[in-house]
Amino acid sequence: MTLIDTNVLLDVVTNDQTWADWSIERLETASIAGPLLINDVIYAELAVRYERIEDLDAFVEEAGLVISALPKAALFLAGKVFTRYRRAGGSRTGVLPDFFIGAHAAVHQLPVLTRDVARYRTYFPTVELISPAQ
Repeated sequence: MTLIDTNVLLDVVTNDQTWADWSIERLETASIAGPLLINDVIYAELAVRYERIEDLDAFVEEAGLVISALPKAALFLAGKVFTRYRRAGGSRTGVLPDFFIGAHAAVHQLPVLTRDVARYRTYFPTVELISPAQ
């Protein structure tokens, strides 16, 4: 099982000239290892690109994505990590989506397929990242 970050899915949805091929290849590789998971936050972030819920659901189904709800332990961890972020000088006033995603991955010991590694490496050092830097 692999948790798929929104940026990778948006590469596919938007047919990003720089990243679409890389993202498609990594999604195919990850799908061989097991289910491709998204959570509620990732679903919400994807919704920005769609006018209708039916269209988003069609993409989720076509891509073979499985929606996995955020466990309570991950929600708690996301809040704690956000507190650390704010104490370190972080400027945002609401819990960041990456903290929910990273906490979900940490609690369930899931690798994350992402192109945005900075926050994950800083706040979730035990989470395995599948990224272009590898």
